[in-house]
Parts: sequence; structure tokens; C-alpha cells
Amino acid sequence: MSKAPRRDGLALGNERYRAMHGLELAMASDLPPPCIMGILNATPDSFSDGGTYASADAAVERGLVMIAEGATWLDIGGESTRPGAAQVAPDVELARTIPVIEGLVGARLSIDTRKSEVASAALAAGAELVNDVSGGLFDERILAVTAKAGALYCAMHMRGTPATMVAMADYHDPVAQVAGALAERARVAIEAGIAPERLILDPGIGFAKKLPHNLAVLKGLPTLADLGYPLIVGLSRKKMILELTGVEESKQRLAGSLAGLSAAVLGGAHILRVHDVKPSVEAAAVAAALR
Repeated sequence: MSKAPRRDGLALGNERYRAMHGLELAMASDLPPPCIMGILNATPDSFSDGGTYASADAAVERGLVMIAEGATWLDIGGESTRPGAAQVAPDVELARTIPVIEGLVGARLSIDTRKSEVASAALAAGAELVNDVSGGLFDERILAVTAKAGALYCAMHMRGTPATMVAMADYHDPVAQVAGALAERARVAIEAGIAPERLILDPGIGFAKKLPHNLAVLKGLPTLADLGYPLIVGLSRKKMILELTGVEESKQRLAGSLAGLSAAVLGGAHILRVHDVKPSVEAAAVAAALR
């Protein structure tokens, strides 16, 4: 039996992901291997590891460990975006993140921020990807800053702000609505000057979404992959794992996180944003072999 033809959107997203990572495969139709993005929160209040790496030295040391364990990317954040989190001033965010970026120059670094001022400084310091949970809705100038630098940009799906998003988790068709919103953010980013080849999308697991919405989006990843852009998926240690497993302590949610990661890989995710790098690298390799 001949192999079914691959969808144009998925093939285009795979090709863009390959180009971003310098991957050359035996055949253009080969599925590119997913990669791991290590979460590096230089914050006192992130939901799982807040305070653990609040000093620049501790964060840099942790980043080096994650690289040694197989992380392709490090995502450095200075503002918690957990549900209910308060906004952090740009100068505080800069003080938390820039020394970490400078200490890890040479690695592939992402700045997890909604603010153009922080993105600009981080890109100048050595970051090459702006990971914006608001998709440009919080500070539209972040799109122009990213475009001017020629950097990569990830637009995540979210409604409201961390302080208000829980009340906005209302969908009649989560997959279609998330896909439509991401397509619109991609359009706006491209109009702002970001090249389509520099664009990544994230469905925003846990952001303005309840458990049924998260599960629907995770199962609907092939639809999102068909938009034609690489996908980042982050569900590591999140509340959905608690709701499905009953594991209260976030650091003990590894097994559930790996199960979700594997499902994301099978659904077409390209980059997996995780706290636990080594086991995630191994789980992603097995899941990728089954695609």
C-alpha cells in the first residue's frame, strides 16, 4: 500500500523547522526530529520552580546542566505567567534575565517575555528567539522589535492576561478557535515584518483553558500543525497533569508530563518546552520513532 500524501501545511511547517535548526535529512519528506526547550525561570514566583534559580549564577549553572542533558533551546523568563500572576516592571524583568543570557551566550537562547523593551535588550545580549505568551497582543511593538533584529518569534495562544485568563476559558470549539486565533496572530506578525520562516506557534496549554479545552487542543495538534508553522508545546508539570493524575506536588508530575509530551510529538509538535530535560529527550526520541 502506498503511503498517504502528507498535507501541504504540515510539510511546510516541517520544512521551516528544519531550516531553523540546520537539519538536513535524507529525503525532504522525512519527519524532522523534535527538540527540547529547557525552561529556565529566573523568577521568585513561577508555579513550579520559582525561586530555585532566582540568582543569575544559579540560573546559568542550571542552563549549562540542561544543555549537557540534551536541550537544544533554553527559554529564559523573568516574569511568571501562572494564573493570577501580577505584572512585573520591565526593569525588574531585565535585571533578572539579561545577566543569565550573557552568562549563556553561545547556546540557543529564547527570551520568554511580553514586553518589547525586554525583548530588544535580550536580543542584543544574545537571545535569538522571542517567546511571547500574548502573541503580540500585550505590547504590539514587540513584533517590530523582533522583525528589526531578524529574530525568531513564537506567538502563543492566550486570552486576557495571567491575572484575568481563567475567567476567559470559554470555547464552543477549542481546536477551531485556537487555530483561528493563531492564524490571525501569524498574519499580524508577518505584516509587522517578521518573515514566515522565522515564525513559530504555540497553542498555549493551560492559558485561558480548562482541562477539556487542553485535552481537545492536544488531540487537535494535527490541525494546528497544518497551519504551516513549527509548533512549540509546553505542558510540563502543569495543572492539567494534576487534574489527570492527582499528583499535587508539581515537581513530582514527571510521568504525566512525559505522557503528554509523547502525545504532543505524535500530534506534530516540533519543540517541547520542559522542566526535566534528560527524560524528556528520551521520551521524545521514542515518540518520534512511532510517528
